[in-house]
Order: sequence, then structure tokens, then C-alpha cells
Amino acid sequence: MNFDLSDDAKTLKDAARKFLDARAGPQAARRVMDAGLAQDAQLWAEIVEQGWPAARVPEAHGGLGLGADEACVLAEEIGRSLAPVPLMSTLAAIEAILIAGSAAQQAEWLPKLAAGEAIGCIAWAEGARSPLQQPAAVLEGGKVSGEKSPVIDGLAATLAIVTVAGPDGPAMALVPLEGVSRAGQETLDLVRPSAKLQFESAPGEALGTAADWVKLTERLAVLSAWEALGTADAARDMTVAYAKERVAFGQRIGRYQGVKHKLADMYVKAELARAHALHGCWAWEADAPELAQAAAAARVASLDALKLTAEEAVQLHGGIGFTWEQDCQFYYRRNRLLAASIGSRAHWAERLVRALERRNRTAA
Repeated sequence: MNFDLSDDAKTLKDAARKFLDARAGPQAARRVMDAGLAQDAQLWAEIVEQGWPAARVPEAHGGLGLGADEACVLAEEIGRSLAPVPLMSTLAAIEAILIAGSAAQQAEWLPKLAAGEAIGCIAWAEGARSPLQQPAAVLEGGKVSGEKSPVIDGLAATLAIVTVAGPDGPAMALVPLEGVSRAGQETLDLVRPSAKLQFESAPGEALGTAADWVKLTERLAVLSAWEALGTADAARDMTVAYAKERVAFGQRIGRYQGVKHKLADMYVKAELARAHALHGCWAWEADAPELAQAAAAARVASLDALKLTAEEAVQLHGGIGFTWEQDCQFYYRRNRLLAASIGSRAHWAERLVRALERRNRTAA
């Protein structure tokens, strides 16, 4: 087994970093936040022109036909740059249609999503419920009814993958958002705003089964792990740079042992999480049986790494770290958004335990 990224993925990662270093980052995030926008429309247009939404779409549907490696490095660079665009939500919607869509659904929606003519989102949350709990929303007679909140990128999206009650647990419905009532939903992250979607007999189509939804959550757990890693790396790099410049008691604070240990802890947590994320990426690409275990481990480890890094970044910046003018807030806020994006850490820790139990029973 080779868990390393492919050469093509590494090339894409370098190109994406160069592009986003020039066009995104905390300054772009602050502009979107201050203006109260749903996204950076100009940056999104440029990302569409780069072909990133088309990464996972098959060539037959106007896409690039790339693998999980490429999707993961794009997620990492979006996380690192804090890019205020709905790329992650659109990639998630594409993945849902790839997993569960009929030939007609794929032919209709994949070209639109690849070309940026449609923007996707995943509407599963109903308050604090986990993604595998039976939702209250229903699909009956081709109509979806129910409420979803918060929905990340729900204000910018034109197409939603909505979880609905199914005979075996949560299933999915594909719902165009034209005519659907939506309103901004306050969350901690002010750069990628969320929405409350109210479905009142909205036209929708069944999309796969409960098993397909579980499979999608596993892939999204891997994607979110890579996004969290990128965010953690950026927060750590910013904090290291500050520790090299900030002078207290006659010397730079990076020379103090207590500060060095905190920075080292950030690095160790992130590298452990990266190992799990690489395993998850490989399991996704190979469609391996251990994807359930690898995805849960990647999700838990990445959330732990990002939480530690985001919180310590604030602490190590001292009093200025708590101020509105300082950029620490963006990484802390993104940490809280990702921690709830596809189920809590506790939810995924439970899934990891169950996956390990199944593996041990099989090996016994």
C-alpha cells in the first residue's frame, strides 16, 4: 500500500496554493465578513475557471475525471486559505450524485455543477441531530417538506442534497432551491455563512438509499479532515511567525520553552492527523472496506488537531489574539464550523469504535 499522494495531486496542490495565496487569505475573508456577503463571487468565478468544481466529475459529463487525491488537496488548500467560496459544498453535492444519482440525474446536474452553473450544498442538519439519526424532513409524491438548519453555503447554493426520512434511516433527495424559502442562520463562522432552508412541498427527486448516505458521510469526513488540516497549518504558521517577532521581557517569545512546547504540540497533532487523512484518502480512492474506520479516524484526529491549534493560536497571541482586528478569529471560527459540518466529534468517535469492533470481530 502507498498512502502518499499521487504526483498529479501534488502538482495540483502547488498550483492551488499559489493561486489562493494571491487571491484569498485572511484579508479576503475579512472583506466578505465585513460586507456580510454569502461568498466572494469574483473569486468563485476564477475558481470555476480553474476547473476545480469539475475535478471529480467524469469526462463524459464535462469534468476532469480526477480522483480522491485531487479532491483532498483542493480541500486542504481551501482550508488553508479560508477562501470564502462554496467549493467544498459543491464538491460534496457532486460526490452525492456520483454515489447515488441515476444516469438521468448525473446527466442533468453534473455538467452544471462542473461548469459553475449550479452551486451545491448538503442540507442534513436539524438542530443538533447527528447525520445518521432519522430526519424529520420527508419526501412524498415528489415533494420535500421540512426544515434544515444550519446549512453551510445555503445562501449561495442553487441545489441541495437533502436528507429525508427513509425506511432504513436517512435517505437523500435532490432539490433545486429555486422558490425554496431561506434565511441567514447565525453561526460562529462569518466567512462561510449558513442558512435556514424551509421546504414546503418543494419539488425533489429521490437520490439513492440510506446506505448511499452513509457512504457519502464517510467521503465527506475525509474531505473535511483535509480542510481542517489546511486550516490548522495556516493557523500554526501564523502563530510561529508571530512568536519569532513578538518581544516580551527583552527577547522574542519563541525562545521561551513554554511557547516552544505549545508550537511543537500543534505540529505533532497535525502530523498524526495527516497520517489518518492520507489513510482515509487511500481508502476512498480504493473503495476499500476499511473506509468506515479510516474516515472516522481522520475526522476525529483532524478535529483534535484544529481545535488545539486554533485555541493555542489565540492564547499565544496574548491579549491581541482576542481582538476583532486580529486574524486568529478566522481560524477559531472555522474550527467551530468544521466541528459541526458533518456531525460532531463524539458522533465520529462512536463510529470509529464501532468500525474497530467490526474489524476485530472479522479478524477473530
